[in-house]
Amino acid sequence: MADLFDPMTFPHGPAMKNRFMLAPLTNWQSHPDGRLSDDEFKWLTMRAEGGFGLTMTCAAHVQAVGQGFPGQLGVFGDQHLEGLGRLAAAIKAKGSVSSLQMHHAGNRSPRELVGQPVCPSDDPETGARGLSLGEVEQLIEDFVAAAVRSEQAGFEGVEIHGAHGYIIAQFLSAELNHRTDRYGGSVENRARIIHEIIDGVRSRCGPDFQLGLRLSPERFGLKLAEILQITQTILTDGRIDYLDMSLWDVAKEPMEEEFQGRSLMSYFTALDRGQVRLGVAGKVTSPAVARDMLAGGADFVLIGRAAILHHDFPKLSHDPAFEPIALPVTREHLVKEGLGPAFVDYMSTWKGFVQEPVAAEA
Repeated sequence: MADLFDPMTFPHGPAMKNRFMLAPLTNWQSHPDGRLSDDEFKWLTMRAEGGFGLTMTCAAHVQAVGQGFPGQLGVFGDQHLEGLGRLAAAIKAKGSVSSLQMHHAGNRSPRELVGQPVCPSDDPETGARGLSLGEVEQLIEDFVAAAVRSEQAGFEGVEIHGAHGYIIAQFLSAELNHRTDRYGGSVENRARIIHEIIDGVRSRCGPDFQLGLRLSPERFGLKLAEILQITQTILTDGRIDYLDMSLWDVAKEPMEEEFQGRSLMSYFTALDRGQVRLGVAGKVTSPAVARDMLAGGADFVLIGRAAILHHDFPKLSHDPAFEPIALPVTREHLVKEGLGPAFVDYMSTWKGFVQEPVAAEA
C-alpha cells in the first residue's frame, strides 16, 4: 500500500510529490468573461503552497455556451491566456503540478448566462436544444483546442470533465442521448466523444502533457454497468494518465440494488488499470479516510471540502489524528483560508457549511 506522502509517477508529465490532488471546485469568483480574477489566483495558489501534489482549476468552460455558473473560469479564447499563464506559472513555482479542468455544462447551462443551452438531443425538461452532427464535431474540437491553449499557457496537463451530468455525461446517458448518428445508440457510440477528445489531445499536445478524465458512475441517467464498461475500455486503451472517479461519498454503496453489498469504489479499484492511476473523490475529510482509500486500492485522493476549510490540508495530514475544523465555519475563517467574497457567498448556499451571523435583537 502506498503512503499518502509517497510520490506518484504517470505515463506522461511530472510526478506528484504526494497522493493529494486538489479537486476541481466551483467557486464563482472569476470575471464574467471568463478571465482569471485575483481572488481565484489567490485561492488556487494557496492550495499549491499548502502542499497539494497537483492543483487543479475549477471547471473551465471550453465554449461560451457551455458556461455552467457565474464567475466561471474560461478557456475558450485566447483572451484567457494571460491569466491562465500567470496561474500555471505560480502553481508550478510553489512545487505543485498544474492542471486545468475542461468543462461544458450542456443542458445544465443557466439560460440567463448562455441564452439557449444545448444538449446531445432536444431536452424538453430543460429546454436545451439538441446539437447537430457538425456542432458535436465542433464541441470535440473545442475541447481539444482548450487543451492546446492550456498547454500554451504553461499548464502541465488537463482533465476532461465527464462527470456530474454535464455535457459529456449527457452523451453517456441513454435517458438524455437519443441520437441516431455515430454519437448515439450503443454504449460505444455514446462514449465516442470521450475517445475522440483523448485522440485529439494526444495528437496535438506534447508527449509530456498529462491527461486525466473525471467520471461519476451514478445519477443523471447513468447506469453503473455501462460506466464500468466505458471505464474499462478507456483504461485498457491506456492513453489517459489518471482516472478521477467522483463518487459523492467514497464509503457509499451503489444506488442500484443489484450492485449493493460492497462499496461503489470497489467496482473501480477492481478494474484492470494498467499504468493509469486511479483517484477517488467524495467526502475524503481526514487523513484517516484518505489512508483508507489507498488501503482500498486507490492510487490517490481528491480533496474538496476539506481543502476549502484548510488550504494546507496535505501538510496538516502529517499528523494522522488531524481532523478538519467542525462545520459550520465563520465567513472570517474562509476568508483567512483564501476564499474571495463570491466564493464565500457560494459556500453559504451549501446547507450547514457557513455560520450565519446572529441577527441583532430589536
